[in-house]
Amino acid sequence: MRLVVVGAAGRMGRTLIKAIAENPGCMLSGAVERPGSAAVGQDAGFVAGMASCGVLVTDEPGSAFAEADGVLDFTTPDATAEYSSLAAQVGIVHVVGTTGMEPVHFSKLVRAARTIPVVQSGNMSLGVNILAALVQKVAAILDKEWDIEVLEMHHRMKVDAPSGAALLLGEAAASGRQTILSDHYVAGRDGCTGCRTVGTIGFAALRGGTVVGDHKVVFAGAGERIELSHIAEDRSLFAQGAIKAALWARNREHGLYTMSDVLGLDGL
Repeated sequence: MRLVVVGAAGRMGRTLIKAIAENPGCMLSGAVERPGSAAVGQDAGFVAGMASCGVLVTDEPGSAFAEADGVLDFTTPDATAEYSSLAAQVGIVHVVGTTGMEPVHFSKLVRAARTIPVVQSGNMSLGVNILAALVQKVAAILDKEWDIEVLEMHHRMKVDAPSGAALLLGEAAASGRQTILSDHYVAGRDGCTGCRTVGTIGFAALRGGTVVGDHKVVFAGAGERIELSHIAEDRSLFAQGAIKAALWARNREHGLYTMSDVLGLDGL
């Protein structure tokens, strides 16, 4: 499968290029960076810290997409919205690991999914998606007297909070309770907040160092707690998940899919 990596010079972009080189089921057909990037014109292999691969980084996504079967996208919300429209125009798979998206960005993915397969997830790792399935089940079993808190920590360079995986876990908890997360969402607390409201789902975000990604969901009851957690030690986990998603989606009908679909976790 011919894959394009957008945001090729970023941390995830470089990781994706390496992962593609190690996967016999796909090949790097294009690498895209923003206009003005120092990586434009360089060999994508060199940019990723590998040997030459013969693919030059370009700032023209249209030409790169036209020669591909799919695009792997861990960029920014605005860029992802544009890339999704372009992927739909040329009819290729769009795998989206971008976080921090707002409804206006998701609407572009929904529109693209009318004509192409789009796989979007707040986290591409197997472990986090299994964790989300478990969180949904536990939330369905426990009553609302059990308080739910989602905690996450990432490296100091991460720009959005809570993380996409934290929101994925919050959505799973809300789904288990058969409710809507936005109706019960509570961000990090500060000052005199008063007592905790029954049924809310709280979030706390920590930033520092080079942490790849730590996530924990706490179910706190009277006199006892249940804690479910996941620790990501290597960014390549997300790259391998994205490649798996692209290969899975290649022969699928158009539609908006999640990693739960890719991994077959609906029955877990």
